[in-house]
Amino acid sequence: MSDRALFGPAGCAVSFEEMGYKGLASVPEYLSHFSLDAYEYQCGRGVRTNAQTLEKMKTNAGRWPVVYSLHAPYYISMSSLEEEKRIGSVRYIMESAAALRALGGKRIIFHSGSCGKQSRESALALALDTMRLFVDAMDEGGYSDMTLCPETMGKINQLGTLDEVLALCKVDPRITPCIDFGHLNARTLGGVTTKADFAEILDKMADRLQDDRAARFHAHFSKIEYTAGGEKQHLTFEDTVYGPRFEPLMELLYERGLAPTIICESAGTQSEDAAAMRTYYCALG
Repeated sequence: MSDRALFGPAGCAVSFEEMGYKGLASVPEYLSHFSLDAYEYQCGRGVRTNAQTLEKMKTNAGRWPVVYSLHAPYYISMSSLEEEKRIGSVRYIMESAAALRALGGKRIIFHSGSCGKQSRESALALALDTMRLFVDAMDEGGYSDMTLCPETMGKINQLGTLDEVLALCKVDPRITPCIDFGHLNARTLGGVTTKADFAEILDKMADRLQDDRAARFHAHFSKIEYTAGGEKQHLTFEDTVYGPRFEPLMELLYERGLAPTIICESAGTQSEDAAAMRTYYCALG
């Protein structure tokens, strides 16, 4: 793992094809044009991969260095009242781990589910139980070297506040939070604005985790439009209405010597916006 922050996109930006690239095997070379060194492979709609493509991506990441992570299917539901769905979620995590192993990556990012008709406390209790199933399955399947990363969520009725995600991370010392700053800003209706707001998030992680995960956490970043219910849609850095701004976070990462992997989820300009964050961060040194 690097001693500095890593930056990259979630999936391929519009510019991938505009620059003449075809096929995911070209991702490492494409990212090199932006001096990016991370990439989150998207399996949100299911783990539908091609073994040959994954092998080429892994090989090419040796020539144009890229650290891979993988976003597991969106329909994982750790807090479902239906046991069948929670057991199914274990299967989706294992499928994600197999694909990520082929890529040569280590981090699996996933959503924890919604509260539905149950209380947040009951939903979290179910999610904690499912997380234990995830850990056991990963160990039994030979994936104990991989890192499970539950993500903070953007809709208010979803399970995934900062406190809830940190509670999930306490199940096992290898579980590392995926802090989506855009989601946290959306679910608090604009509550992540100042440098102090970002510092509060980082401080809480350090206090709750008490280890290196608070320095090398996973992160998503984008500007997100929100309504009274939270997240509505992802935007680009050109938007001037919704936040959050990335500059305060970059300054804190540099000042505190933190080294997370930051994945940009902007709508179509994720590579360019990831590069903007990296440029600002590197200029601080």
